[in-house]
Formats: sequence, structure tokens, C-alpha cells
Amino acid sequence: MKIHAIPALKDNYIWLLQAENSARTLIIDPGDEKPLIQYLKQQQLEPAAILITHQHYDHVDGIRPFLKYCSVPVYGPKNDLIPAITHPLSGMDKLLIDSEFSPVSIIDIPGHTSGHIAYQFAENLFCGDTLFASGCGRLLGGTAEQLFDSLTKLSLLPSGTKIYCGHEYTQANLRFASVVEPNNTQIQQRIIEVAAIRKQGKMSLPSTIELELACNPFLRCDQIDVITAAQQFAGGTLSSPLQVFKALRLWKDTF
Repeated sequence: MKIHAIPALKDNYIWLLQAENSARTLIIDPGDEKPLIQYLKQQQLEPAAILITHQHYDHVDGIRPFLKYCSVPVYGPKNDLIPAITHPLSGMDKLLIDSEFSPVSIIDIPGHTSGHIAYQFAENLFCGDTLFASGCGRLLGGTAEQLFDSLTKLSLLPSGTKIYCGHEYTQANLRFASVVEPNNTQIQQRIIEVAAIRKQGKMSLPSTIELELACNPFLRCDQIDVITAAQQFAGGTLSSPLQVFKALRLWKDTF
């Protein structure tokens, strides 16, 4: 499977999954149909289905206009409001969307929204706005408890799992991570690497679960330096990783 990234809007990515030895393509989170249609035409790709992670406009606004260009089924979370959805989904072991693609696992990851889902094709995870490179989504419909549980669930995936999230937020997230953990050498190295990548005009994705466990403060709420920084922000003792997470999320919201 070949994975294409289409930059859209301000900092979104529309992901295209192209079947091996085929033009058949799955589209993930089309927030804008215009660059999507242009890219499909240029690459002579054949749309097979649209897959949606959550309901926010920058992930769904291109659906209806795209369907006027090409009618395909629309898969998405059953507990979010997805335009023109034909196949409502919730967590399940495997789903065969198209015969040219391997089955996909649907993972419930609420928190950013109440119905957010992820799609996992083998070692490739498309997680929308739940887990970012060195960050996580805001609480825009779900609860902190949900988001913490969802991130914990994703952190238990195999370490080599590749993370394809919905936005190019890596540099901003690393700036926050470096304030939370100024002595984390892996964060400092990642800042240098990502700066070089972005200077070349390339995307910083995918990340991996291994890299996130090393550099993402929201997955490191049991680490002493993260706990200490969160307590300094909160102005008091935090007695659990969940409380640390809540403090970090509030801190990042105003960072």
C-alpha cells in the first residue's frame, strides 16, 4: 500500500491509501475537495471510499462537493455527525472496505470529539486529531478521561506503528514538550531533525509509537519530570497520571 499526503487548508493533511499495483484509493478526512480532486486527476487515481475520523469541518467539508465529482461510500464514526455517511462505524476487530485493500481495524478513541475513531491498516495508524506528533487534540466534545484512555490505548500498539495524524503541528508541539521536559535529549534531537525536514518543505510525519513514548508529554504522565512540571503549573500535588494529563492539557491550551 502506498500512502500519499495532500496538504489542505492551513495545516491539514488529507491521506490517500493506494492499493498495491492498482489505482484504487481510499481517502481519509477530505476537509477540502479542491486539492484532493486535482491530485487524483494528476496521479490518475481511482477513488474507492472516503474514511472519516471525526466530525470537525476541516476533516469533512470536502465530502459533499467530492461526491458530486465521484460517488463513493462514506465510512465514519457513528457517534459523530458526518455528512453523507453511508457506513457508520464503531470499534471492531477487522473490516474489509475494498477487496484490493487488507482489512482495517476500527479503534474507538473518543476525547477530542465524543465519537472519534482511528483506522489501522497493518502498521499504519490514521488517528485524526487524537494523537499528534508530540501532542494530542484539544477537548472539543469529549472528556479528559476519554482522551487519556484513548491515548493510553494507542500507546499500547506495537512500537513500530506509524502515526499519520491530521495536522502538521509537530514543531509547535515539540516547543511545548521541551518546556515540560527540558532535560529530555530525545525531544531536543527531534526538534533539530524536524526543523531540518520542515526547512526543506517536507512533512514531519509519520511519527511512530516508539517516538511518541519518548517525546510526547501526554504519553509520559507517569514520568517524574513530567509530573513535576505539571504540578508546578497546577500549583499543587497531582496524585495520578490522569490528573497530570488534565494539567498538561490545560497548560497546552494556553501555551
